Amino acid sequence: MPPLAEIAPAAEEHLAAISALAGLIWRAYYPTITSTEQIEYMLGWMYSLETMTSEVRNGIRYERLLLDGELAGFASLGPADEPGTVKLHKLYLVPKYHGEGFGTLLLKHCESEARKLDARIMTLNVNKRNARAIAVYQRNGFSIARSVVNDIGHGFVMDDYVMIKQLT
Repeated sequence: MPPLAEIAPAAEEHLAAISALAGLIWRAYYPTITSTEQIEYMLGWMYSLETMTSEVRNGIRYERLLLDGELAGFASLGPADEPGTVKLHKLYLVPKYHGEGFGTLLLKHCESEARKLDARIMTLNVNKRNARAIAVYQRNGFSIARSVVNDIGHGFVMDDYVMIKQLT
C-alpha cells in the first residue's frame, strides 16, 4: 500500500528538520552531478537555519511533503523579480520515493499556491546535469527559457537552465 501523502506549510520550527533532510538528499543524489566540496558549500550556504529563517521572514514559503507523517520532501517558493511571477526555489524528495509521483504532487501543490498569489508564471533554476529533474519539469509543462551560469563564491558556479511555465 502506498504511503499516505500530505503537504503542509512549514513554520520556523520545521526548518531544522528541512535542513537536515536537505543534507541527506543532497549527499545521496548530487555526487553524480557536482563535487562533494560544492555540495557541502551549498548546503552550508542555502540550508543554514539563519538563511532559511531569513527567507521565511522575507516572503519565501516552505512546504513539507509528509508520507505517513514523516518528512519525505519539501519545496520553497516566493515572489520573483518579474510581476506576476513566482519562483520555485527548491523542490526535493528523498531518493527512494523518486518515480512514484510524489515530486509531481508537490510541484502541482506549489503551482496551486502560486496561483493563489495571482501568479501567471512559475520559474525555476535547475542544474543542467540534473536530467531526471529536467525531465520531470518538462513532463509537467515547464520549458527551458535560457541557460545561466552564476558565480556563487569560493570558486563554485551554478550552471543552470531557467525553466518557466505559464500558470493560466
